[in-house]
Amino acid sequence: MVRLAATAASALLFLGACTLGRGAPLGSNSSPAPAPSISVEPVHVATPGPTTLAGLEAVYRQVVKQVLPSVVQIETDQGLGSGIVFDKAGDIVTNFHVVTGASSYHVTLSDGRGFQATQVGTYQGDDLAVIRVSASNLHPATFADSSRIQVGDIVLAIGNPLGLRSSVTDGIVSAFRSGVPEGNGVTLPEVVQTSAAINPGNSGGALVDLDGQVIGIPTLGVQDPQSGGTVAGIGFAIASNTVVDVANQLIQTGHVTNTHRAYLGVQVRDATSGVYVASVVAGGPAAKAGIKAGDVITSIAGQSTPDTATLAEVLAGLKPGQTVSVALTRADGGTATVQLTLGTLPAS
Repeated sequence: MVRLAATAASALLFLGACTLGRGAPLGSNSSPAPAPSISVEPVHVATPGPTTLAGLEAVYRQVVKQVLPSVVQIETDQGLGSGIVFDKAGDIVTNFHVVTGASSYHVTLSDGRGFQATQVGTYQGDDLAVIRVSASNLHPATFADSSRIQVGDIVLAIGNPLGLRSSVTDGIVSAFRSGVPEGNGVTLPEVVQTSAAINPGNSGGALVDLDGQVIGIPTLGVQDPQSGGTVAGIGFAIASNTVVDVANQLIQTGHVTNTHRAYLGVQVRDATSGVYVASVVAGGPAAKAGIKAGDVITSIAGQSTPDTATLAEVLAGLKPGQTVSVALTRADGGTATVQLTLGTLPAS
């Protein structure tokens, strides 16, 4: 089993290949007769575009020039991280784990200016936070619609891995995942998997497409359970649609008012054969479905739930309003399957 660690992200070098066309070889003519005239078409040299190596380099340079002013370094008494300028009011979005437990935040902009920041709000459930600086001439990033990105899209990671400010690396979108555990009790509902290598200090930075738009915030790396080192080529970023939604809620109210997360309405703990229901919230989804304290949940929506961590992962992949089957072992040893309409996890 691989272990996920919420640390930071940078991307592996992605080498694009270009194909060179070869013309047919010209043969010599040993006959004394005059050689036939040959009509040679002029060679057309294309202006560098995105499909050529020179064109791809030009696109990279433009993206870096556009995005770099929007990425900041965040220093706390807990360590270093990265952030993205969200708006001209000075709001900066980053990871929850970058700022949690810190008593102060110092933000360094890409131009070297430094500012003390204050906390606007945090939401551990999506590992996101917003802090604020009072500064002029800020450069807010542009956030993409993450529902439109595709596997294979080239992406750049911009941040401050290991304290190396304004570092840029590249990779691709490798996959989309749901229910990814951070290893600290938090399960992320939707993430973008990228070939980015994850390094401390890059968390909270920008994963951007070739239009220079943020598609996600790098947040997780996979660690080798034997060596404890980071596994290259597997990194995770919180999708930009989630980032924008949570950041706007934090800025407007200081907390998250709509979690968009599925909710059972039970208090649970691990049992030998599944997840033991310790108590049921009156009037909640579980109570309405007939689940009672003392029941053991063995599966939801056809997915086995051997422990509470797995239950959290399964729920993270479901949506409020869905009706799902829940398999139970009753307190008397009997079994039952009930239909439950998922609610919305109350805001914290």
